[in-house]
Amino acid sequence: MSVSAPLEARCKDWVPQPKPQNASRDIVGQELDQIIDRGFIEFAVYDDFPPYSWKEGSTPRGVDVDIAKLIAAYIDVEPRFNFVNAGETLDADLRNNVWRGPIVGGRVSNVMMRVPYDSEYACRHEQVVFTGQYYKESIAIAYDKASYPEDKPVPAYFRYDTVAVENDSIADFFLSSTARGQLIGNIKRYPTMAEAMAALDAGEVMAAMGPRLQLEHGLTDKIGIHEPPLPGFSRSSWTIGLGVNFRYRPLAYTVDDAIFDGLNSGKIEAIFAEYGLTHRAPER
Repeated sequence: MSVSAPLEARCKDWVPQPKPQNASRDIVGQELDQIIDRGFIEFAVYDDFPPYSWKEGSTPRGVDVDIAKLIAAYIDVEPRFNFVNAGETLDADLRNNVWRGPIVGGRVSNVMMRVPYDSEYACRHEQVVFTGQYYKESIAIAYDKASYPEDKPVPAYFRYDTVAVENDSIADFFLSSTARGQLIGNIKRYPTMAEAMAALDAGEVMAAMGPRLQLEHGLTDKIGIHEPPLPGFSRSSWTIGLGVNFRYRPLAYTVDDAIFDGLNSGKIEAIFAEYGLTHRAPER
């Protein structure tokens, strides 16, 4: 079956966005041939965001960093990294790092790592090619095994039990709105998910809720993880991929080929395993 029919049905009512008419100041070095000629490719990765991307001293580390290195090796160029801060929205991140560039300072990158993929969202953002899906992320609950020797905790438990979340995260918003706010008194908020997991390990809380990979990164022998049903959660799992400027289709195709090879060869699964994490391949 051709994929064009469902795509047309999904996007048929969408009014195309005006495409930028003037060449970006960052256009030099964006074409695949230019990347190969100059010998390096630039990746935008989120700063201080373990286990995905962070720096140990001056050395880039993390799952996304190593997958980017895999892509660079496939193209036979050197990987370089632009560590960026998360904006208020994904729209802002894509605008600043993929197709326009920030208003002040910074620059666009050839490829942005860790871009959530959603077909409806992709339909509305024509300036970006969403490609190279490499992981399926989901919301999960980590828990103290001694506190829950039999039944594993679900959100309703947090009427009485304490749970850690990253401040202003989707887990925070979900739990705060569950049961008409009855859980709010037991929600303990931390600046990062790593600190939330450290609090769980220290016995300050009984559970923690957030993206599964971040929970796994803080896993100890005292902690278990599970994914219970989450009624009312509009999207508890999503696919992670890459973003490339819409002008540079050959680069997008090559990056997707590199990810496809990494998935089929087991190289991407091995990267996750190196960090003690479980890789779950997306549906492609």
